[in-house]
Amino acid sequence: MRSLRAGFQARQSVPPRHDAKLLQRRSRLQRCQAYQIFSPSKVNLFLRITNRRDDGYHDLASLFHVIDLGDTLSFEPLASDHDSLQCNMDDVPTDSSNLVIKALDLFRRHTGIATRFAVELRKTVPHGAGLGGGSGNAAAALWAANDISGRPASNEDLLKWSGEIGSDISVFFSNGAAYCTGRGEIVEDVAPPIDLSTPLLLIKPPIGLSTPQIFKALDLERRSTSDPRELLSSMQQNGTITQDLCVNDLEQPAFDTLPELLDLKQRLQATGDYESVFMTGSGSTIVCVGSDAVPDFVAQDSSLFISPARLMTRQPGEWYSKDS
Repeated sequence: MRSLRAGFQARQSVPPRHDAKLLQRRSRLQRCQAYQIFSPSKVNLFLRITNRRDDGYHDLASLFHVIDLGDTLSFEPLASDHDSLQCNMDDVPTDSSNLVIKALDLFRRHTGIATRFAVELRKTVPHGAGLGGGSGNAAAALWAANDISGRPASNEDLLKWSGEIGSDISVFFSNGAAYCTGRGEIVEDVAPPIDLSTPLLLIKPPIGLSTPQIFKALDLERRSTSDPRELLSSMQQNGTITQDLCVNDLEQPAFDTLPELLDLKQRLQATGDYESVFMTGSGSTIVCVGSDAVPDFVAQDSSLFISPARLMTRQPGEWYSKDS
């Protein structure tokens, strides 16, 4: 659904080649009521913090993987001088602080295309979860704005630009599995380390964790000494994600901050139902690999967010599809 640039003037002076492209965009816009896109989330299969930088950020080395738990965004071009955003979750901001609006502003700044949008965001991914739900929303918004506008930017452009508004957004412009370094914005596509059909179970307590708070509480002396490249190689060679490979240096500050989270992880491990159990990102979601069976003690706790999940990838030039 490729749209016109807002405020585009009369086209008498436009060369025929561009005129045809403009008509194509207009035709597509007239055929479509709204542009809808799936917004996936992610897990960190391992996460090493390699350095605390002078600017206050941290360098990391992590195997990110996109998963099929996600939100939905709908876009309609808007005859206005500002975007509008509605969300089904009351505690999600809908002003310029939301990453969706930041992503649309970023797209306009880099392309000069002035189109504004009415956006509806239907959230499923919890916040404060370490699942990158907001980052996925930003990536989906960038992709949608570019697609609606006739794809003036390449995937590489979108990946590069995304680092300006967040560290985790870039991974969604990979093919789904990515070894990420720097602040997370340096993305290297890798093969999925396990079969995409491998069942995952996601469990999040009602308390979320603040990423800045967790990084502030990180004790560098208590980090793992595992080489991240060796972790990646071992996962790929084994074709499994064993417990010893699921290193997350942010578990220490997260468990110090929320001891109940450590208890949850240990109880899940004690069931013996899973190949590995680990926290993703800065928490507070615990990921179980190898089964999506829900233990009785989890099922009986109505305060927990519980969801099965699967790893997912995409084809070059296409976006992630929940149905693929």
